[in-house]
Parts: sequence; structure tokens; C-alpha cells
Amino acid sequence: MSDGAATVPDTLPAELATWPAWTPGEEQLAELELLTSGAFAPLAGYLTTADLASVAERGQLADGTFWPVPVTFTVPADAVPADARHLVLQDQEGSPLAVLQITERADARAGDGAGLRLAGPVTALRAPEHGPFRALRRTPAMVRATIGTAPVLAIATRRPLGQRQLGQLRHLADQLRARVLLLPLVAGPAELVGRPEALVRAVLAAARQLPASTLVVPVPLAPRDGTAQELAARAVVAAAYGATHLLTDGAAAAESGGTRSVDSNFDFAKLGMQVISEGEWAFDPAAEVWRPLGLIEPGMERGELSDGELSELLDSGTPVPDWLMPAGVAAELRRARPPRSDRGVVVFCTGLSGSGKSTLARDLRDALLERGDRTVSLLDGDLVRRLLSSGLTFSREDRDLNILRIGFVATEVARHGGIAICAPIAPYAAARAAVRAMVTEAGDFMLVHVATPLEVCEARDRKGLYAKARAGIIGSFTGISDPYEEPVDADLVIDTSVVSRQDAVAAVLGQLTRGGWLVS
Repeated sequence: MSDGAATVPDTLPAELATWPAWTPGEEQLAELELLTSGAFAPLAGYLTTADLASVAERGQLADGTFWPVPVTFTVPADAVPADARHLVLQDQEGSPLAVLQITERADARAGDGAGLRLAGPVTALRAPEHGPFRALRRTPAMVRATIGTAPVLAIATRRPLGQRQLGQLRHLADQLRARVLLLPLVAGPAELVGRPEALVRAVLAAARQLPASTLVVPVPLAPRDGTAQELAARAVVAAAYGATHLLTDGAAAAESGGTRSVDSNFDFAKLGMQVISEGEWAFDPAAEVWRPLGLIEPGMERGELSDGELSELLDSGTPVPDWLMPAGVAAELRRARPPRSDRGVVVFCTGLSGSGKSTLARDLRDALLERGDRTVSLLDGDLVRRLLSSGLTFSREDRDLNILRIGFVATEVARHGGIAICAPIAPYAAARAAVRAMVTEAGDFMLVHVATPLEVCEARDRKGLYAKARAGIIGSFTGISDPYEEPVDADLVIDTSVVSRQDAVAAVLGQLTRGGWLVS
């Protein structure tokens, strides 16, 4: 069996300019890289309906080749002409990466709308060139050539490695006389640290506590549905990189029976590797080491902190204990998740026209500027419409685009540790959720629902907008001819018809202080 890596042609196909093109999302690009690099060997493309059914039933492709996880490619139904036989897959800058030869089309669900699932072989046009730590993302063939025939103990992880995992890796590597391979999984969110580049930095810091021969290779494996599928995918890529043993978490190993996963047909031995459960380990305060629970005097053991407990330490700026994390890893956690008093935050005010959200936003900005302890940016709805979203209409699509533009700018403010105050109407829950997801990759998000009743907003009507909407002069007006989807996930609700301007600002400042973003 070959290593599965796609051969890059010396010249691009002459027909390339005539074929339709598509820019996949981040997770799709990650999976494409796994296919073309050989990390998903022996796969050469996206699975057909027959392959998917066979994988689900027997843990193998339709031709009998062992393969445990589905690998599919879905686009919007109108993205590819009906007669197209090829699709150019390009990066986010529009440069061609690969060509998908379409051998099958099938209906699929993509988000809330209809989608088209495409199957067929993939031909690489060039290797990906961009992204943090690109130099570390070596192909499986390169890594196997470096490792040789020695046993290899791997761990594939979406979270920083603490003292427990490091102690287990050292213990097992010594027992197996194995080389250690750390595979940070850099597609999708990273646990505790959020961003994949922060995960790689944390894993590199952890590697300094392991033998000098330890290799760190970031792998763009996106999260899979279900613990068993996640374990199967990690095992596949670890085996591709030459692992003979995979250290995994106890819950996943327990679900899979230690050696099997997905169903009774998925046997890890077919990958040429053994999966090892982490087992029950704890910290022994007397010996000041992590060790198997059975070796510690009952009642003296100390377990790991939960993610919630560790997050509280990071949010408050409390030092992470040395018995839990090596100093270098703790420092990377602190860089990725600074204390809330130093972390960027977006205060997103939503409400009907005339609800008082703009007044609240401006008063909040002034109060924060008077304090002087944080940088502040105001993204008010009307101002944004003139400067950032000029030319957009009030259709749902353009309204959503307006909110996403606001969210993008606010995210950049939060990324650099500032406070962004936003005050658009933002009538649709999906657009607000998209902004929350965007912001939380870089900082924190607080949703303030300025819940002033419609009749009060209409009575204020300083700009005469409601009157024009009632008269039909203005169409698609929120609250009159267009819906307003009230938030069910607001962090703070303020009705300015019963709360004074001063009290409204005080409520937001109080929320920021209680959350730790402001120091009282």
C-alpha cells in the first residue's frame, strides 16, 4: 500500500480555467489536506454512497478495504453546474489546491438548507503554503522516514498536555522503548486555549518535558461526531504517521473496549497499532509525582482540576499549580487566556429602533473612557451603516452581512484586548449567534438585550421612522413589517422605559465588574 500522498503535477491542467471552482470552509480544507498528504491513506478521495453504507455497516469501503470513518464533501445545491465533471478546490485566497473528479452526486443537508454531496477522487495541484506552524506540518511519509522502524508512542490531542499526560508518556515510552510523537489536532477549536496555534505552542512547551527525540507534528483533523468516531479518526492519522501505540483518554477507550471502536468490525490491530487507555492516575502529594491510583495511599490522591475549575483560575489570574501543569505549558495557557481584566470583550447591545440602545452604548463608552483602564471602540448601528456598510439594503441577507461586518471589526478589537461596544438592531438570532461564535475565538462576548416595549419605542420615534413604516413608506422595518427575534441567550436585559440612563449604564458596568473584565 502506498503512503496515500497525492502526487503534485508539474504543470496545471489546461482545462483548469474552464472548470467551476469552490472555496471550502476551514474544516473542509483541513480534510482535503489529510487526503492529499497521505494522512488518510489509503483514501484517494471522497466516499460514495456505497462506501458510506459499507463503512457504517462493516467498517470498510465497498471494495473491502478497511476504513472506519466517513469522509464526505458537501457544497450548496447551486454551487456546481449540473453537467460539471470536475470541481477546482481553492484556498481562501483563490489559489487552486486540488481538483475533485465528480463521480457521484447525492442530496445532502447542509446547515439549514439543501446541500449537494459530491464523491470522487482528488488530485492535488499544490501543497498548502500558509497557516501558523506550517513548517511543522510534515507529511506522514516524511515523519515515517525520520522515525524508522522504532516503536512509536503517539498521543493525538485537542487540549494542552498537563503533568498527568506527561508522566504517563514518559512511563509508557520507557516501558515500550518507544519514541514519542505528539499530534496536536489543529482543525476546529482547541480546548481551553481556543485557537489551534495556541494549542501547538502549548504542546511544544510540553515537549520540553519529554525525551529530546520527541516529535511534534500538527495534524489538521477536524472533530468527529461521537466519541467512537473521534477515537477512530485519531487512530487512523496516528497510524499514518507511523505510530505503533496510541495513548488515548479512558472514556474513549472504555467505549471502544480498549481495542475496538465504531462497531464490532473496527479492530485497531488492522491499523498495525495498539490503543492504550490512560487508566486511573492521580497526583501523589507525598511523592510529588503523578502515578497509578493503586500506588497512592487511599484518601491522599489529588485528581486533575475540571475544565471549569481551570478556566476560573485563568479568568481570575490565579497561578496554575505546578503539580497540574509545567510552568511552560501554564505560561502558554496564560497567553491564550489572559485574565478577564486584560482580555478583550464585546458588549453587543440589541433592541428595536428607539429602544435606547444607542444612548446606552454612548453612555457606556463615556463611562469607560472616564475610567481610563481599557481601550474602547464604539460601533453604533447608524455610524456603521454610513462607514462600514454603505450600499447595503435592508433585506435579510444584507442585514445579516451588516451584523457580520460589525462582528468582524468587534472581534479584532477584542483580539487586541480592547472593549468593543456594538449597538445595531440585530433582529435575527442566527446572525447574533454567528457574531458570538466569531468573537469568542478572540475574546469574550456579552449580549445586552435592550428590551424596551414596541409601543414605547414607537412613541419616542424621534426620526419619524415608525410613522413612515406604518404608512408603508419604509418597507422591511423591524417590529412593524419585519420580525424581531428576541434573544433567549442575553447576559443582561434592560428596559429603558423603567430604568434611567444612569441605572442602565450602572447595570452594564456591574456585569462587567462581576465578570472580572473591570476591576472595582
